[in-house]
Amino acid sequence: MTAPARDDDELWFAVGDPSRQRVLDLLVARGAASSTALAADLPFTRQAVAKHLGVLERAGLVESQRRGREVLYVVQPQRLDEATRILAGVAERWDQRLQAIKRIAEELHRGE
Repeated sequence: MTAPARDDDELWFAVGDPSRQRVLDLLVARGAASSTALAADLPFTRQAVAKHLGVLERAGLVESQRRGREVLYVVQPQRLDEATRILAGVAERWDQRLQAIKRIAEELHRGE
């Protein structure tokens, strides 16, 4: 099932930023973590990490869970799988377009 365009836009926004990619990579590697714990391994502040986590959460890539005074974030594997399928579809379409451009260029070259 394909996600609605609005969800896709949120997904692109979320994964399009290298800082958010780093946050997501850390969460995938670690499992549940707080913004404070993540900030210890990143070159930006806890507040910046929290903002990035908010974007990732709105895109459905992570979920927050309150444990006592701490808020832990975990990756949502189903949404991450969905994002992977969406990105693979985009890559496939671009491969098809590039192959078409290559064929046109080869035909033009043969015609010269």
